[in-house]
Amino acid sequence: MAPNVAKPIIKVAALSGSLRKGSYHRGLIRAAIQLSQESVKDIQIEYIDIEQLPMLNTDLEGPGTFPPVVEAFRQKIKEADSVLFASPEYNFSIAAPLKNAIDWASRPPNAWANKAAAIISTGGGAGGERAQYHLRQVGVFLDLHFINKPLFTLNAFEPPAKFDKDGNLVSEEAKEKLKEVLLALHEFTLRVQGK
Repeated sequence: MAPNVAKPIIKVAALSGSLRKGSYHRGLIRAAIQLSQESVKDIQIEYIDIEQLPMLNTDLEGPGTFPPVVEAFRQKIKEADSVLFASPEYNFSIAAPLKNAIDWASRPPNAWANKAAAIISTGGGAGGERAQYHLRQVGVFLDLHFINKPLFTLNAFEPPAKFDKDGNLVSEEAKEKLKEVLLALHEFTLRVQGK
């Protein structure tokens, strides 16, 4: 019998494309953090707030420098082993705040390069599938490597309730699916890193 070998711990940067305080996407990230503390212990998730980032404007850059808030954000992405995007869908695409954050971290040198990533989405209808597809397209240029499965989309408005009045995920079925995403992200991150 092989000895029980501990899996390496990976650091995950979690970004929400929705800035609203009661956002369901922020609720998904809170649920992911809770799962990482309770049952997916090989992952450390840090929520990275993108609300304070200025709109991308290269006039704000100096020779190899960025505004302090942008530099701090870029450093968090560089330090992470992988990224968890909580991406709402606006007009069949990625929300503007998330695209802005992606663009800032892509400025040379690209902070996203060679990172594993996963996307979780919620909303009406298909629960954000088109935004996920678009984010994957953007990720190709950035050298982001997304897990393919499981796909996490959640129709937030279809009964029974998936979130409470504060935007916290209450659906046990959705939490189990989210746990599967985190486990897949852990495994895929180690593969991308060659471990």
